Amino acid sequence: MSKKISSFEDLGGFVFSTNKDFSFEQEEGVTTLPPHQQKLEAHLDKKNRGGKIATLITGFEGTDHDLKILAKSLKTLCGVGGSVKNGEIIIQGNFRDKIMDFLKKEGYKVKRVGG
Repeated sequence: MSKKISSFEDLGGFVFSTNKDFSFEQEEGVTTLPPHQQKLEAHLDKKNRGGKIATLITGFEGTDHDLKILAKSLKTLCGVGGSVKNGEIIIQGNFRDKIMDFLKKEGYKVKRVGG
């Protein structure tokens, strides 16, 4: 019996090719910029959340893995839940100031966006 692959991410989204000359090569991914070269933005958002406030961190340039690691450290810092979607970190609640202080200490350039 053949072994099933758990997700398409293991193959980088590659499923099947009918091209006889095709060779499967994974491209080198995006490299993560060091913190002092990152320009992040901190937003407060209520859209599509049932009136509840969420803190959004946008502008991260790097791999999805590094973005998830940063999101996990922010969620741990605030003691709340959150997620990573479309290159944005979403933290439940209004923790913009606390997150901005933490990111500045880590060496990131953070800009406050919105009220």
